Amino acid sequence: MSEKDMPGAGPGPGPQEAPAAGAGEYPEYAERVLEVTELIPPGRVMTYGDIAEWLEEGGPRQVGRVMALYGGAVPWWRVVRADGTLLGEHELDALAHYREEGTPLKEASRAAEGHVPRIDMRRARWDGRPHTGTHT
Repeated sequence: MSEKDMPGAGPGPGPQEAPAAGAGEYPEYAERVLEVTELIPPGRVMTYGDIAEWLEEGGPRQVGRVMALYGGAVPWWRVVRADGTLLGEHELDALAHYREEGTPLKEASRAAEGHVPRIDMRRARWDGRPHTGTHT
């Protein structure tokens, strides 16, 4: 699915802002991405690619575009880059959520810019199975 296939695609709210009230329904693909995002348990994450694979449609960029436009309506911080690095302009907000939810993190090396930790993808990545209350 390309960006042009998503009605209303273009500049929009960032992941911390919900769409304006009365803005209408989300495009169907966006609705599906947001529904999967809402399934991710606290303290766990899925990558953009994981969500595209789950939906069997689109790819990481399309999921990223949905999250950029409409992600404020869901726990956007649970959808992450495959390498576990935090998104630059939202990293501190996301980090607060990760710490609150107990998301497994890897401390940053002293060489890392800003010393911002990464998500421990091995432990935090959710595979879509029912939540058991523990990290694996």
